[in-house]
Amino acid sequence: MNEQATTQTSPTQTAPAAKPARGITLHESAVGQLKKLLEERQTPEAGLRIAVRGGGCSGLAYVMEWAEKPREKDKIFERDGVRVFVDPKSYLYLLGTEIVYESTLMASGFKLNNPNVKGSCGCGESFSV
Repeated sequence: MNEQATTQTSPTQTAPAAKPARGITLHESAVGQLKKLLEERQTPEAGLRIAVRGGGCSGLAYVMEWAEKPREKDKIFERDGVRVFVDPKSYLYLLGTEIVYESTLMASGFKLNNPNVKGSCGCGESFSV
């Protein structure tokens, strides 16, 4: 005798599909460190510019630098008064990225948790998509 399992679901039983994360998010650890650095620089209106450039062992590398203000076509991401500026081309590589600040006995710095990365080099400075 063959048994076939059938599953019936009603509209009230189905869960909505999860939406992929968009843009760039700042973890509270990154917000705290950026606030501290901006206060030390005495430039509270400035922001962190993040870009993706060609180079490194795996083909692409992150670039971070201070920017006094956004450029005309920049995407601007803000949390608790801290701003991050991203140019349109880099934005395509950074969609869904979370910026975290980590401090360990060996090193401290900002880490980009980028869901688009398919591979990276051993030093963690470059990546491929």
